[in-house]
Amino acid sequence: MMGKNTSSEGYFVLLGFSNWPHLEVALFVVILMFYLMTLVGNLFIIILSYLDAHLHTPMYFFLSNLSFLDLCYTTSSIPQLLVNLWGPEKSISYTGCMIQLYFVLALGTTECVLLVVMSYDRYAAVCRPLHYAVLMNPRFCHLLAVASWVSGFTNSALHSSFTFWVPLCGRRQVDHFFCEVPALLQLSCADTHANELTLLITSSIFVLTPLILILSSYSAIARAVLRMQSTAGLQRAFRTCGAHLTVVSLFFIPVICIYLQPPSGKSQDQGKFIALFYTVVTPSLNPLIYTLRNKDVRGAVRRLLGWERPMNS
Repeated sequence: MMGKNTSSEGYFVLLGFSNWPHLEVALFVVILMFYLMTLVGNLFIIILSYLDAHLHTPMYFFLSNLSFLDLCYTTSSIPQLLVNLWGPEKSISYTGCMIQLYFVLALGTTECVLLVVMSYDRYAAVCRPLHYAVLMNPRFCHLLAVASWVSGFTNSALHSSFTFWVPLCGRRQVDHFFCEVPALLQLSCADTHANELTLLITSSIFVLTPLILILSSYSAIARAVLRMQSTAGLQRAFRTCGAHLTVVSLFFIPVICIYLQPPSGKSQDQGKFIALFYTVVTPSLNPLIYTLRNKDVRGAVRRLLGWERPMNS
C-alpha cells in the first residue's frame, strides 16, 4: 500500500446514496431523528443507572456499557453521513477514513461480545438464582466488560491494518456511506482473497460464535422458565429475556448479511441499506426495547422525580 496507494496522500469519496439524489433530503431527516433518539435514549439509561442505587446491578451495569457503546458506535459514522447527505461535499480524509474504519469495526465487535456477556448474566439470574450474587460479583462483571472492549479493539487493529495495506492504485470512490472493510476491499487492484478469508474467519469467531452462545444461553433460560411455578416470575423472565433476544436479532441478522459473505457476493446498494439498519436503527431502538414496560426503570424515574417516597418515610 505504501508504494501504490495514492489515496493515502489525500482523501476518499463516500458515494453513499448519491445514486438516489431525490432521497437524500428525506434520508437526512429520518437519520437525524434516529440519531437524536439514540443520543437521548442511551444517555437516559446511562444517567438513570448511575443515579439510582436500585439499578446498581449487573444487568444495568452491562446495559449502561451497551448504551455507551451504541453512543460511540453511531457517532463514529452517522455525523459524517449527515454531512454528506446535506451537501455536495462527500469526501473524507484518508486519516479520517482509517479512524472511522477502526472505531466502527472495534465497537461493532465489542457489541457482539457484550451481548454474549449480557445473555450469560440473564442465564445466571434465571437458572442459578441462589448463586447469582456469587457468580456475577462486581469484580467479575468489570472483568467481563473489559474483556469485551479489549477483544473488540484488538480484532479491529488486525483488520484495519490488513485493509489499509491493500494496494488501491489511486482509487478513491468508496461505494458506501462510511469506511467499511468490504467496501474498501472492492477498491483494490490486487488479489484480496486472503483479506476476504481473514474477514470470513474472524467474522465467524466474533459473530457466529457469540450468536451460538447467546442462543444456547436462552435455550437454557427457556427450559428453566417453563418449569417455573410462579406466574409473575414467568412473565418477568419472558419479558426481560424477550427484550434481550429482540436486541440480538436486530443486531446480528444484518451483520451476518454483510460480513459472512465475500464483498463480490452481494449488491452494494443492498448492503448500504442493511448497514443503515445496524448503524442507525438498532442503536436507537435498544433503549426503547430494554425500558419499555420495565418496572425497574419506571420505578427509578419516579424516585428520581420524587414521585415515589421511601417506605420508611
